[in-house]
Amino acid sequence: MSKFFKKFLITIIAIVLIYFIATPFIASKVDADYNTVKLKGPYQPSEKAMTLYNSLEFVSDSHSDVLLWNRDISEKHDYGHEDIPRMIEVNMALQAFTIVSKTPKNMNFEHNDDTTDNITTLMIGTGRPLSTWFSLKERALQQCKELYDFSNESEGKLWVITNQQELSSYIKERLSNKNQTAGFLGVEGMHILEGDLSNVQVMYDAGIRMMAPTHFFDNELGGSAHGMKKGGITPFGVEVIKRMEELDMIVDLAHASPALTTDIINMATRPLLVSHIGVKGTCDNIRNLSDEHIKGIAATGGLIGIAIFEQAVCGTDAKATAKAIKYTTDLVGVAHVAMGTDFDGAVETHFDVTGFPLIVDELLKLGFSDTEITAIMGGNIKNFMLKNLPKR
Repeated sequence: MSKFFKKFLITIIAIVLIYFIATPFIASKVDADYNTVKLKGPYQPSEKAMTLYNSLEFVSDSHSDVLLWNRDISEKHDYGHEDIPRMIEVNMALQAFTIVSKTPKNMNFEHNDDTTDNITTLMIGTGRPLSTWFSLKERALQQCKELYDFSNESEGKLWVITNQQELSSYIKERLSNKNQTAGFLGVEGMHILEGDLSNVQVMYDAGIRMMAPTHFFDNELGGSAHGMKKGGITPFGVEVIKRMEELDMIVDLAHASPALTTDIINMATRPLLVSHIGVKGTCDNIRNLSDEHIKGIAATGGLIGIAIFEQAVCGTDAKATAKAIKYTTDLVGVAHVAMGTDFDGAVETHFDVTGFPLIVDELLKLGFSDTEITAIMGGNIKNFMLKNLPKR
């Protein structure tokens, strides 16, 4: 072996060692920098709100991107928005774990194209397998695997729900053991299909039960609210939505352009869900739902998850989110509204998961009854999933 080759080999080994040693520290720093809160805990809701919150049988949320960051959610952290210990602490029964596979650099609310990608760097920096560096499909499958790994290692503290039967069993068991929580898998942006209809089945087989057509840019299925063209559904998009409905997968309209939202409402044969959103009635921007779209989604038997970050609700506290909830319930009724936080979605949220009782406090101030708050804080998601997940 030549002296040059030995030196080259030692250099490569050193780089690899530094990469694997440094990766956890870099990943946690990036995670902490991007997933911040406006108000840090411990939180202090009123005694009345806390009493009601503690009586809730089923607290749920329809959107979290925590899987993106490769955070060890089995451990409690002092950064980010949630993990299994904090979820159990605050009685969170069911969380939608949504998969992000690609976002554009210099991402904004108005106009983004698909020519750049932040997530490649994140996959490398968080020590993900080589396959995820080059494939959006593999990024999705890897995040699915990671959730199942957390579940398998949790000693029963985390269930992964894929059908009505599993959810019913979990609900029954949780009545006597609150020291557990559960999640189901969703997707932000069906560019993970890589233009191949057969990949809908691949994602179903991996455990995914909810998918949003677009995220921050237009793709093969249609327009994003933040894309360049913001168009309606494409022929490929029509085929994908039909296939999802055949499999009893839930269509999520978060980030869809207004034109795409209209097209999917008009073709849907099953209830639709919007996992994390605001409404134009309290916060008018390109992302949020118009009154027409709120009514259209509700008419399908659908559900609208109201978020807890400033761009969605034009405010930085629980009061702003409660105001959006009130507007939506006044328009279509309590049965069509839920929580859709956007936890760990590279946003500053009002609070982390342990701040959920603050929403109850604000809803009480707005005159919501205990029964209505029970529905909004999780009952509606529970009923929706019991009706719309695959039977078994």
